[in-house]
Amino acid sequence: MRSLRFLPIVALLAACAPSKPQFPMPTARDRVETPSTARQGDVRQADSRPSSRPATRSASVPSTPMGSAPMAAEPVTSEWVVTAIKGKFLAIDTTGVRVFLNITTSQPNNQPMSVATFQERFIVNYVMYPDYNNRERLGYGNIPVTPESVVREGDHLRMTFQINRPKGATNAVLLTEISESATGKKALNDLPLRFKPTKLSDQFAIYDAAGGQPLLRNFVQVQDTVVIRDVNRTPQTLTVFRYKHEFDPALPPMSSSQRPAPRTLNVDTTMTVRTNEPIRLPGEGLYYFVADTNDVAGLGLVVTDTRFPRLTRPERLIRPLLYMSTGTEMAELNSSKEVKKALDRYWLSLMSGSEEVAKRAIRAYYGRVEEANQLFTTYKEGWKTDKGMIYIILGAPDRVQRSRDREVWVYNRRNNQSEVNFTFNRKQNQFVDDHYELVRYEEYRPVWFPIVEAWRTGAIRD
Repeated sequence: MRSLRFLPIVALLAACAPSKPQFPMPTARDRVETPSTARQGDVRQADSRPSSRPATRSASVPSTPMGSAPMAAEPVTSEWVVTAIKGKFLAIDTTGVRVFLNITTSQPNNQPMSVATFQERFIVNYVMYPDYNNRERLGYGNIPVTPESVVREGDHLRMTFQINRPKGATNAVLLTEISESATGKKALNDLPLRFKPTKLSDQFAIYDAAGGQPLLRNFVQVQDTVVIRDVNRTPQTLTVFRYKHEFDPALPPMSSSQRPAPRTLNVDTTMTVRTNEPIRLPGEGLYYFVADTNDVAGLGLVVTDTRFPRLTRPERLIRPLLYMSTGTEMAELNSSKEVKKALDRYWLSLMSGSEEVAKRAIRAYYGRVEEANQLFTTYKEGWKTDKGMIYIILGAPDRVQRSRDREVWVYNRRNNQSEVNFTFNRKQNQFVDDHYELVRYEEYRPVWFPIVEAWRTGAIRD
């Protein structure tokens, strides 16, 4: 069997895997609605209506808000649009919360959108509901778009604003609507709020090295310096546990039983850190921060190698192939003493010896692995999660339905099958708030295997 003589597999992956994921954060393209005539103004409570309020939707399952899941890619736009929103809140005290939104945008020149352009073209409204299944409005209004509330941060914009606690409310769902003023296209983000903090992550977050902005993701690279703090910079000592456990990847969607989670994890290292002070964690692994060792929930953070979310080490390139490989193929790859050559043989044998087809398939598959890591990393790498598995094989869903504890990914016609739904239920997890598990069914077989076979023949070429 020939090897990829012009581009060894590791070099190929380093060169062709996208440096930035196509979907850099959980996204969902929402429907086009009528243009909003709202303008920036004072925040008003629900006892008086603004002249144009954020559009309401089905209360039981909101219709694909931004931030719920990635949506299928659309052609390069010739418009100014918001393509993704990722949100987080931190409690200020019992009177209100501070909201942070990472906003990914697109414009005709394909250049990063400036704050001035965003301010000129977009309007931001919000509405609060008691819950996903309750349409009573607790409050609504406009969020002023100013250089103080919006800053550029790398490849996205960061918007920060404060929401006051509605009278008598303990929890709420904040629906933020970002409208392009010329076309009326709207991007929506839903964010559950807790005005009475119940766990450490309601108050504290992992911030960048300067302590200026919270990182709205669950991983950092091994050399990164971070700060843990709340919005009030409260001094506190936290206990940190480091785990080096190798978590298992997801089981197939038609598996009859879920792999049981380990009852206990062996602690590799224990240390203490102070909030508001820069820290650099000592190595790769899962870190768990708690204010009290008896707490049932804390802050989880995965520390990765310096290339993550991209995978480049040969031994780490093998495991994600589990989703498109036979047991025999995986055994051969895992037992090989020359991993790079084994990977070359694997891809060329699947692609009937065609180097060009193999390169395209490698580019597509590991590109999706990288995106899954960026989007879905929780207490383990994103490619290992149930969402990551579905995303790698099927790509982004065509639409998403979301409620407080459930997401439904909807794929239009696939492999001569009618519409296919994948349901993910949110499960309680001590490390992160966004741990979801797939509801598995035997009936997925006729959908799943033909798509896997398309990967194995090089027919999928994202």
